[in-house]
Amino acid sequence: MRTATTSPATGALLPLRVPDVTVTVIVYNDAERLPRAVASVLRQTHANIEVVISDDHSTDATEEVARELAAHDPRVVYLRLPENSGGCSAPRNRALEIARAPYLMFLDSDDELPERAVEVLLAAHRERDLDFAMGAVHRVRVDGGRRTTWMPHLVAERRTLDGIGADPRLLFEHLSTSKMYARAFLDRHGLRFPEGIHYEDQLFSAQAYCLAKRFTVVPEPVYRWYIAPYAASETASISNQRHKLSNVRDRVHVQRLIDAFLAESGHETLREDKDFKFLKHDFRMYAGDLPYRDDAWLASFADLMNPYLDTLAEGAYARLPRAERVVLRLLRDRRLSDLRTAARGLGHDVAPRRVTPDEESGRVYWGEEVPQSPEARRELDLTDLGLDTRPFFTALLRHEITEIARGPGAAVDLTVRTYDPALRLPVGPQLAVLHLSPGRRRLTVAFRLSPVGPGLFEGRVRLDLAAARLPLQGFEGTRHPVLRLRHRGRTHTGILLAPLTFTPLTARVPHRAGLTPHRVTLRPEGHNPGRLQITWQPVGPTATLIRPAARRLSTPRTRRAARLIANVLR
Repeated sequence: MRTATTSPATGALLPLRVPDVTVTVIVYNDAERLPRAVASVLRQTHANIEVVISDDHSTDATEEVARELAAHDPRVVYLRLPENSGGCSAPRNRALEIARAPYLMFLDSDDELPERAVEVLLAAHRERDLDFAMGAVHRVRVDGGRRTTWMPHLVAERRTLDGIGADPRLLFEHLSTSKMYARAFLDRHGLRFPEGIHYEDQLFSAQAYCLAKRFTVVPEPVYRWYIAPYAASETASISNQRHKLSNVRDRVHVQRLIDAFLAESGHETLREDKDFKFLKHDFRMYAGDLPYRDDAWLASFADLMNPYLDTLAEGAYARLPRAERVVLRLLRDRRLSDLRTAARGLGHDVAPRRVTPDEESGRVYWGEEVPQSPEARRELDLTDLGLDTRPFFTALLRHEITEIARGPGAAVDLTVRTYDPALRLPVGPQLAVLHLSPGRRRLTVAFRLSPVGPGLFEGRVRLDLAAARLPLQGFEGTRHPVLRLRHRGRTHTGILLAPLTFTPLTARVPHRAGLTPHRVTLRPEGHNPGRLQITWQPVGPTATLIRPAARRLSTPRTRRAARLIANVLR
């Protein structure tokens, strides 16, 4: 551990100033992104900081890069673990052993701190005697730059809480990296990251919430979390490795550790809130992937998940939306084929393919039969949804694309099947309209859905992506087409569920105004709810020149100038 630095003027050893905050940057085989993470700490508006790069025994160029960073700034300390630990806990804990500051933060090497993060959180500590302060987390998608706030409703306003009991919803915000901890608080309780397990943040944060007597929430952004949803499986984050059954096992294991801690520490009153968080967040992350899993995987998933689901509070289940409760019941009853069907379209008011009325009770149930067990009858009962009486614009319908065929140019032929389990649509052919809106322009294609059985319609429609009118400056982004039906003057809009597997289709589309061509890709969304997804990306030599200029040239007077520029560059 360094206690002195060299004077650039005399070469003499000078004592290092005690930092106000130590930020630990953990890294493993991430030489490329480490400099960005460290730079985000060094440019903080509060400069009296220490940066500990804690290297989990990387085998790439990370060590060389880290040592160079430390050589260029006396605030940077490099720590290398003697062997790889396989997780985040050991690098953080080893850094805690040498950290010199009274306040501590943690950063992953693939993320960043916003410039005022340290200033904002330290100010909260200095205003009051806190165990920790926490702020907003911005999630940035690396495949397009889209930025959202993690759990925005929890950090919308500044507030100080006397313990987690004042707002148990904060259990949903289980990141250790969004917080600045008082060193005295961690040491007083011997609070360290659990080693040898994954999802260590969840246990550490649950313990911190329960042990803290007072903490402050600030609405300012204090962490920038980069999300790579399509990363290769070998480089994906732990949370994005949901296809691995070991991932399921690890997530359930840490939940059991949290449950044990709640019982041992006298926080059993939080159990229902914590169980609801698990069902609504942790289990929900797997639910959207279930339609893509085969029977063997689903059977193993049930083996791992069901024993734990049986321990959760009934009140936690009751707080879930009906569609999520249906998925959980089908899993617990091991109805694997039905499970896939129910999991598609979660969160978008997608109907089941079939419902079954019980003539004796007058109740209506999900699926093709009346459930036998009392538990299944309770969870699969859809009567309270009013399927046959709700307004048509909120009616529960289901639109599935059963086939996609390549047409001429950038056109695709879609076979669409519409399920109407409550028989809300009139008998006979239905006029349907496919809507797609890249930018602010709308493409509509009308086609006919013909009845093929009770509550079942089918039709074919050609979607020509070249016919979509793009904005002047081009369009870069993703859209999900929707299907609209009209009945008695009311319009119903529903999502289109893509086939579970099909090869992505890519076409080159010329810009209608002649500015720049685009590459258009059509594919399934890849995760819940498996919607049909279309992505536009400007390509060609004029793409990078025209887009920034056209964004500025947004008035009617200047749009002509944009066209002139385009014509010169063509």
